[in-house]
Amino acid sequence: MSRIGKKPIEIPSGVDVKFDGNTVTVKGPKGELSQTFDSSMKISLQDGSLTVERPSDSKKHKSLHGLVRTLIQNMVVGVTEGYKKELEIIGTGYRAAKNGKKLALNLGFSHPLELEDPAGIETEVPAPTKIVVSGIDKQQVGQYAALIRKYRQPEPYKGKGIRYVDEYVRRKVGKTGK
Repeated sequence: MSRIGKKPIEIPSGVDVKFDGNTVTVKGPKGELSQTFDSSMKISLQDGSLTVERPSDSKKHKSLHGLVRTLIQNMVVGVTEGYKKELEIIGTGYRAAKNGKKLALNLGFSHPLELEDPAGIETEVPAPTKIVVSGIDKQQVGQYAALIRKYRQPEPYKGKGIRYVDEYVRRKVGKTGK
C-alpha cells in the first residue's frame, strides 16, 4: 500500500473542496485551483478530511495513488499558505528590477531581458540580487523560477549566475599557469 496515498488530507477551515467526477476544485482565502485526475481513483470527503482510494493493486493504480493524494494536498496548501521560491543573482553587474508586471534582468547580455509575470504568479525584487517568485500553484511557481534560472545558470568555476537560495553549486578548480 502506498504510504503517502493512504494518509488523509486535513481540510483547514475556510477551504472549500468540491469534486465533480474526476475534477477536484479547491477554493480558499488565496484563490481557487482546479485539476482533473484519473477517473479510476476514488476521492471521498468525510469529517473534514479527504481520502484517496485506488480500485486495485495494479502497477498503474499504485503509481497514481500517491500522486493524486500529493497533488490535492499541494492544492490545499496553495490556497491557504501559497508557495514561494527565492533566487539569488551572483556576478558583477548582474541585477534584477521590477517594472510593473515585468521583471527586468541584466545578466551580461547586450540587452536587458524583460519577462512578463504569468497569470497567478507574482515576482518581487527585495534587493537587486534577489528575486522572490510566489503564487498558489506549486507547479507554476517552480516552473517560472526554473525559467528565470535557465537564462544564466550558475557556472562551476566562478559560481556566477542565478541560483536558488538553498542551492549548492559545486566549484571546480580552473587551469593553472606554468
